[in-house]
Amino acid sequence: MGKTYERIDGRLRTFIEAQPLFFTATAPLSGDGTVNLSPKGLKGSFAVIDELTVAYLDFAGSNAETIAHLRENGRITLMWCAFQGPPNIVRVHGRGEPVFRDDPRFKELLPHFPDIDPSPHGLRAIIVVRAELVRDTCGYAVPFMTYDEDRDLHGKRFAREDDASLSDYFTKKDHVATSLDGLPGLPLPLPPSTV
Repeated sequence: MGKTYERIDGRLRTFIEAQPLFFTATAPLSGDGTVNLSPKGLKGSFAVIDELTVAYLDFAGSNAETIAHLRENGRITLMWCAFQGPPNIVRVHGRGEPVFRDDPRFKELLPHFPDIDPSPHGLRAIIVVRAELVRDTCGYAVPFMTYDEDRDLHGKRFAREDDASLSDYFTKKDHVATSLDGLPGLPLPLPPSTV
């Protein structure tokens, strides 16, 4: 049932790019640390860069567990599952890193996301993942669910922030600069936006 692939191309790439939702999973090295699992959406915020590299836009939020875990050890798994059409689950296991707004690569990566305006969402980093293992499985037990549209609440909430107020917002949150387990998270204050 499950199959391993050498790269993200063809049918796999088409499937991944068609999904409106994916999940990220990370964990610290500590055996008693907090495992993080996050849903990611917003059309246009994910891109396949090449056959072994994917990336997504990391927007404002009340924590930064994924960033903290990636800064510590780089391990990440991304997962997509079919809620419509033929059943399928695709996982990309790999090494990731947050590319922050003051990194020269940030401007080079942004053109990979032409279908979304990141400015109203408080873009704080681009997460780049290099695939080490790509697998799919059946997904027979995943239910059918319909996708209606993206919620507009995130953009409405963070569109009113500028760099200074966004940094203030992050500073007031307990788990943005530092993770739940005390790991370094998002570096603050935020560097000026290049968007």
